[in-house]
Amino acid sequence: MKPIEIARKLAAMGGTEDAVKAYQIVIAQGGEPGELLEAAAYNLQYGGDYQISYTVFTKLFNEGHFREDILPLMIKVFYEPNIKLLQGRYERNCKLLKKYPYIFRKDFLPFEDLPFCFFPYDDQNGYVPFYPEEERFGNYINFKNPVVSRNFFKDLEKPILAHDVYSQYELEYLQDNVRKSEDIGRENHIYLHYSDWKTFCTHLQCLNLKPLLEDEKFVFLLEDEAEQYPIDFRARFGIDYSQYSLQPVRLREINRLIWHTQLSTHNGGDFFNEIFDSHPNLLVMPSIMMSNAKEIVDNLREGFENAQTLKQAMESYASWNNPRVVEELYRMKGRTDKDFLVAFYLQSETATAGLDPASRIAPAVFFQPHFSNIVYSLSVEEKSGKTVLHAGTYEEIRKSAIFRHFKYIKTFTPMRRFTTSHGATVKFMYWSATNANDSENADSTTVVSDAISERIFNRSFLIDPDDRLYKDSILVRFEDGKLNPKAVFTALAAFLDLPYTESMTYCSENGKLDPHPETKGFDLAPVYKTYDEYINDSERYFIEYFLRDAYEYYGYDFQYYDGAPVDEEKIRELIAGFTTVNHFIRETWMKVFEKAKVSVNGERVNEETEHSIQLQMLDEQMEKFDINRLSNAKILMRGLRFVNKRSQPLRMMKKLELDSSLLEQPLYH
Repeated sequence: MKPIEIARKLAAMGGTEDAVKAYQIVIAQGGEPGELLEAAAYNLQYGGDYQISYTVFTKLFNEGHFREDILPLMIKVFYEPNIKLLQGRYERNCKLLKKYPYIFRKDFLPFEDLPFCFFPYDDQNGYVPFYPEEERFGNYINFKNPVVSRNFFKDLEKPILAHDVYSQYELEYLQDNVRKSEDIGRENHIYLHYSDWKTFCTHLQCLNLKPLLEDEKFVFLLEDEAEQYPIDFRARFGIDYSQYSLQPVRLREINRLIWHTQLSTHNGGDFFNEIFDSHPNLLVMPSIMMSNAKEIVDNLREGFENAQTLKQAMESYASWNNPRVVEELYRMKGRTDKDFLVAFYLQSETATAGLDPASRIAPAVFFQPHFSNIVYSLSVEEKSGKTVLHAGTYEEIRKSAIFRHFKYIKTFTPMRRFTTSHGATVKFMYWSATNANDSENADSTTVVSDAISERIFNRSFLIDPDDRLYKDSILVRFEDGKLNPKAVFTALAAFLDLPYTESMTYCSENGKLDPHPETKGFDLAPVYKTYDEYINDSERYFIEYFLRDAYEYYGYDFQYYDGAPVDEEKIRELIAGFTTVNHFIRETWMKVFEKAKVSVNGERVNEETEHSIQLQMLDEQMEKFDINRLSNAKILMRGLRFVNKRSQPLRMMKKLELDSSLLEQPLYH
């Protein structure tokens, strides 16, 4: 029996709840236009997800089906209940603009004469436009979508000029990040050019201009008024901004965070930190442990809360490079974790090494919270069989008050070839364990972990599309940055909405060139280093096979996995070949067991017996590793499809695309 027949039968029997589910299956599987219309209508009438019906109706209408039925239904159900809200917003915006000094056209259209309308879609300021003359619905628009879609700040020599900006989020972003003309002592308005007057008017029913007009930062230029850019405010309005003195950036002018994520250990993150060091529009520090960042914020909060007077606060933070920041933070009401972090950066000579105090825009905080390791776990839902990914480090970031209080977040993630990154990780783990265990105050828990399992579970490149932290994110390959720095960092600056500056053409830390000789700046050695002492071919094959989806999506060629089918027998063979990583695991774990005092019935055993028992314990531990490796491999062999805790599918983070004309060497594969 077909799904449509099942749905009709359930509907006829009065089982509306089950019928709605059945009709939704009809919609999901697709079908004849008449069946889809029937399914969407039933779903809407009997309390199903209205957005499902909404989407079906607009699709059918655009395809030319049942237009005489669909449009009246859409108007009645989705447009008319909201028309007063839309009209009221439009008229308020028109009233505000008529009084606004920097818009030079005032002949706003009557609401009923607007050339097209917006059908509300959701409660998130999302709409679908309808164009009567073209007889079609447009694409979904979320006016508050937290994405900065263009490089507004590419050139800061002149005031900002932006064309056809209809995003509420981007308008607020400009308002919050471009400094007042009075604060920098020169003309610094934001010029918004709109190419069509009627289109501009129509969008006023979806925007909220009131908070955008209060500071009078915007100049609206309509159609051919673009030739007026930039305006001489002294000649035209009698305002001479040069009479104002330059004001230092205030803490709450800084609203923008650039989150440099740590995809894994030894992933080339320091290289990117060194590129962005001393950027004139950034507050930059080397990577900082997340635990240290939290401690800094907590200590600052306690210190300022305990300061009874400004004098006490000044004395407590006399070492700060910028005493003005101390005073501003002390006097601030409702201080947040974000305020403390910004203050810590703004007073730091390191973070402000290249800062341009007279820039047209407030600086962004460039933040790379670091973790000693990135460890994912996976579990399988009993009912659906879906594989759920979980990482404690990510949850810590997601819940952090530091991140929550930044209004604007851009996220970028460096990626390095997985086998290379893994080899470097094992090398560092072994070095750390050796040094720790050989020291006088040895930490008995310092070991090489099962790095190969951690590597194939670590899918930090998969993101939840609904997560605010990844709404505006990009992934950039480490190898591309080394091979084609101009193309990569021009594109990355554009994505991050920064000017591409001279400071991005070399590696530095606190302004010092090539601070870490071992990373060798733009030298290509780290790209091609194989770490053969720390990873063998079986381990490489295993990693490439279980990360093959990422290899394909991000453009890495296989070097060891041959593309052949892999079954359980092959997996067992590969695991048996993990001799390199197992060597380092055994050596460091043996150090741990050697420090364990073995007793039998409360009495210490002799040295030979103790050593034998320690070896047995080590063998049992290694056997557990192999059992877990095989068990988890079986889960991954069912398919590389993953969901979050809400069972929503995760997707690949978008890769940074490069301008081919700027390539200096062929793309890395």
